[in-house]
Amino acid sequence: MTDQHRYKRILFKVSGEAMMGDKPFGHDKESIKKICSQIIEAYNLGYEICIVVGGGNIFRGISVASEGMERASADYMGMLATSINAMALQNILEQSNIPTRMQSAIPMNTICETYAKRKAVRHLEKKRVVIFAAGTGNPFFTTDTAAILRAVETNCDVVLKGTQVDGIYSADPKKDKDAVRFDQLTYRDVIKKDLKVMDQTAITLAKDNNLPIIVFSISEKNALTRVLKGDLNFTIIKK
Repeated sequence: MTDQHRYKRILFKVSGEAMMGDKPFGHDKESIKKICSQIIEAYNLGYEICIVVGGGNIFRGISVASEGMERASADYMGMLATSINAMALQNILEQSNIPTRMQSAIPMNTICETYAKRKAVRHLEKKRVVIFAAGTGNPFFTTDTAAILRAVETNCDVVLKGTQVDGIYSADPKKDKDAVRFDQLTYRDVIKKDLKVMDQTAITLAKDNNLPIIVFSISEKNALTRVLKGDLNFTIIKK
């Protein structure tokens, strides 16, 4: 189980798909509100929180590249999609009087700060929620890799990845009724078994920096804080 006192600064990885609810694409305001309520609850418990958000509800660079678009261009379009999602999260959080700062790996000075590690850390120290947009700012890297990178740079204690299932399974539990959920895995296990929870670049970066990753179901009520308290099923990846 996790120990809520062990983690002070956390990075919450939110998938773009989690923001669209049952819609085929785009935003579902109620789903975004539910995600933000989890963030607010953790914030009120005193956690320092930063967020990396995906863009799959708007644009999936890899999918489009597979259909013939040049990969780098497709990835840059995906980065812009994450910026739209980051703004949506920021708006809902600020409506609840949660101080936030959005930082983009691609300069967009009209709408947010450009990513700078020192500024990000200072915001966290001042109890502001920091939302990182535009991935790493480079094509060919996923937002999962961006999440691990930003967590390492800002000295986070753990990365929490909210998914549609309550952890990592030996196979897709929606397709295979015999799939087994793992309570704990090592980084090597994930790489060796080729488990698709994150790409291998992200897992390797986490391994090199001994950064634990917790995978849980974002759809459960109060999931984020319940996982931090050890009161919910999850899988933890660590050394």
